[in-house]
Amino acid sequence: MSTVAANAPGAAGGGLQDVAASEASLRRFLHGLPGVDAVGLEARAATLGTRSIKTTAKAYAIDLAISMIDLTTLEGADTVGKVRALCTKGRNPDPSDPTAPRVAAICVYPDMVATAKAALAGTDIQVASVATAFPAGRAALPVKLADTADAVAAGADEIDMVIDRGAFLSGRYMDVFQEIVAVKEACKRPDGTAAHLKVIFETGELQTYDNVRRASWLAMLAGADFIKTSTGKVTVNATPPVTLLMLEAVRDFKQQTGIQVGVKPAGGIKTTKDAMKYLVMVNETLGDDWLTPHWFRFGASSLLNDLLMQRQKLTTGRYSGPDYVTVD
Repeated sequence: MSTVAANAPGAAGGGLQDVAASEASLRRFLHGLPGVDAVGLEARAATLGTRSIKTTAKAYAIDLAISMIDLTTLEGADTVGKVRALCTKGRNPDPSDPTAPRVAAICVYPDMVATAKAALAGTDIQVASVATAFPAGRAALPVKLADTADAVAAGADEIDMVIDRGAFLSGRYMDVFQEIVAVKEACKRPDGTAAHLKVIFETGELQTYDNVRRASWLAMLAGADFIKTSTGKVTVNATPPVTLLMLEAVRDFKQQTGIQVGVKPAGGIKTTKDAMKYLVMVNETLGDDWLTPHWFRFGASSLLNDLLMQRQKLTTGRYSGPDYVTVD
C-alpha cells in the first residue's frame, strides 16, 4: 500500500500521502509523533473529571449517553433468546417510560448478527459485530477476513476488529496497517456501501501512552472509521487519560487531513458519573461535532442500567434502585 487508505481523501492535502510508502517511512512517521507528557495528560484528564453537570443539562447528558451506548453481549453462552432480549432492551430501555432514547447499537458475535438484525428491523439501531478472531486476534489473515465478510453478509452495520498487538509491539507497523486496510476492504458490500470499521487497540496491553498515540494514528491512516480502546476482556480497559489521548489524536488528525474519526471507550465505564466525565472530555477536546452517536460511543452495557436509574430519579424525584430496571 503506497498511500494512505482510500477513504482518506484529505490525507494527501495534509501531506500524508507518502507516510505508508514503506515500513521505514511509516515507522519514521509514527516515531516522529510528539512524545506524550504523561503527567500533563493525567492531570488534564483529572481536571476535566471534576467538572459537574447539573439539572436540565444533566437530563440532556443522560439521554445523550444512553443514545451512545453499544449494548453488548459477547459470551460463549450467548443464545438466540438472549440476543433477542438484548435487542428488545435496546429498542425500549425503560418500559415504564417510552420517552427514553434507544441505544446506538447492539454488538454481538458474527453468528448472532442475523438474529439481531431481524430483532431490530424498523429501527435505526445499528448491528455491530466483533470480528477478526475477537478478542485475542490470534488468527491468520484469511480467517479474519472471512470472519468479517460473514458478519457483513449477515447484515452487520459495523465491524469491531482487534489489531495484532504482538505485531504492533514488535514494531511491525506495516503488517498492522495492511491488515486494517484488508479488513476495511472486507467491510464492503456488493452494492458499494460498507460497514463502518471500528479498530480496537486493547490499550491495556500497549504498555505506554506513546504506543496509544502511535496506534491511533496508524489506524486512522489505514482507514478506521472509529478508534476504540478495548475489548472489555482484559484487566485494564478504558481509562480517562487514554481516552483523552485518543480524542486529541482524532482532533489532530482532522486538523491535518479534514477527515473526522469516531472514538469509543469500552470496558470499565459503569456509572452515570463516569459517563458524564467522558462527555465533558469530548466536549472540551472536540466540541459539539463529536457529541453524537455517529462519532462517540460507550462500550459499556452495565452503564445503561445506572443511567436509567438516574433518569428515573430526575423524573420522579425518587431513586428507584436496580430492581426497577431490567437485567441484561
